[in-house]
Amino acid sequence: MALIWLLVLLLGIAVIAHLRLSLIPALALVAVYLLAMGAAEDVPGWLVGLLWLVLIVTAVPLLVGDLRRKYISEPMFDWFKKVLPPISDTERDAIEAGTVWWDGELFSGRPDWNTLLAYPPARLSEEEQAFLDGPTETLCAMVSEWDIAQRMDLPPAAWEYIKEQGFFALIIPKEYGGKGFSAYAHSQIVMKLATRSGGLASTVMVPNSLGPAELLLHYGTEEQRNHYLPRLANGSEIPCFALTGPYAGSDAGAMTDTGVICRGQWQGEEVLGLRLNWEKRYITLGPVATLLGLAFKTYDPEGLLGGDEELGISLALIATDTPGVEIGRRHVPLGAAFMNGPNWGKDVFVPLEAVIGGRDMIGKGWMMLMNCLSVGRSISLPATGTSAAKLCSYTSGRYAAIREQFNVPLAAFEGIQEPLARIGGNAWLMDAARTLTANAVDLGQKPSVLSAILKYHLTERGRECIRDAMDIHGGKGIILGPNNYLGRLWQSAPISITVEGANILSRNLMIFGQGAIRCHPYVLKEMALIGESDREHAADSSTSCSCSMSASPSAMPPARSCSG
Repeated sequence: MALIWLLVLLLGIAVIAHLRLSLIPALALVAVYLLAMGAAEDVPGWLVGLLWLVLIVTAVPLLVGDLRRKYISEPMFDWFKKVLPPISDTERDAIEAGTVWWDGELFSGRPDWNTLLAYPPARLSEEEQAFLDGPTETLCAMVSEWDIAQRMDLPPAAWEYIKEQGFFALIIPKEYGGKGFSAYAHSQIVMKLATRSGGLASTVMVPNSLGPAELLLHYGTEEQRNHYLPRLANGSEIPCFALTGPYAGSDAGAMTDTGVICRGQWQGEEVLGLRLNWEKRYITLGPVATLLGLAFKTYDPEGLLGGDEELGISLALIATDTPGVEIGRRHVPLGAAFMNGPNWGKDVFVPLEAVIGGRDMIGKGWMMLMNCLSVGRSISLPATGTSAAKLCSYTSGRYAAIREQFNVPLAAFEGIQEPLARIGGNAWLMDAARTLTANAVDLGQKPSVLSAILKYHLTERGRECIRDAMDIHGGKGIILGPNNYLGRLWQSAPISITVEGANILSRNLMIFGQGAIRCHPYVLKEMALIGESDREHAADSSTSCSCSMSASPSAMPPARSCSG
């Protein structure tokens, strides 16, 4: 019987831990159980005494503040400080980028599903629906994937139509000549275009994702917005954004591109500006861009700005016809026809006004990038991944119904039904996730972790759907031609896996790394305390966090409250 009492005690402690009861009720329940255990005749007194001793030794340091601080909190704080490497400003900007929304509930381990159901549904306005039914359908009818692949470009008429109808200006507000569409409408439009042509969708989505327009809207000066946004909206400027370089891929902070503060000649006058040297590659729309967004590390060796020599990453807008700017030979990403290529600059001088946000935003480019990436990643690539799933579902279901082997339709074979079910299930799941996250952006969120979850899973599941569709179609999907609607999807699937944060990076560093830190109510605060010079204050604050973490869920702040 003593063994049963002991097993029940251990089970009860496990239940208390699972329910996250606060400290005092948890200790009280254990004490009551030990009293009952001591009153039982079949439990040895020495065992009960030993258990009481363990309880007292555990409870006293936890309940007495000075003892807890001296024997628990401070040693744990010192150990944590020793093993945790210092956090650089770049790493801190990446961790703190964006906001925490529904993903905070997921990482809490106890999501409140009523919170999710309480969010308003995503809906298109009449104007957005009209654009989707009108110009978007018209643009799809103007192109074919086979024709685009043969000419390795969109037809000239399609380029003109894109500019005329404002496809480059979906996110630009109406006061600047743009459409001012919602994130959900943006997602719907890109998804529709991608079912017709991946090259077409890429051409439209890049200016509306991470690019000059998004950055100008959030961080540009009023003068910059008034000058550039109308020109981007009417298509007189074609933008690109240069971030990736030979030595900086997923680790964008490793870029070797530089901008040195100096004086130079600009339009006949000597002004304070930047002398830029850079080398970038894999830049979408780079070969045809007229306006180049550039990320670089900024230095002020002469102290002309009166601060540190190393100022951090900055972002600037540079006309591609500026002396010293070179556009390299076009890349061909796995045979895809969208414009992509390298560019570089040698001693290119621009005034400080070229920095997005002006002088005040010099050195703040990494923060700007992290926040804007979280928005773009929530829309563009999830839309293209979902479009692949929907196209595969639509075509594979119909093909399996009309194609016969052994005198029966393919759809009658269990071996075909299995991938059809996977495609259909993935398409439903992906569309729901895409809609939810686009709606989060419309609700004012910048969901950095949720966008990484979405980018990773929707591009991976999109690739799975294409693979299953190819298996169903067999030779029909392999032989390229005007009637092959899967071959180009299969060829270009790795592109979505790689761009805007390679999926391996997204999974390991952002979903599990940033997600576990950022979405937890206290871990980020504990990490911030490590850098404090006042050890006593930091240890006291750490103790407060530790006590809060041991409290019940109702005593803890909601996970959403840690949003930046």
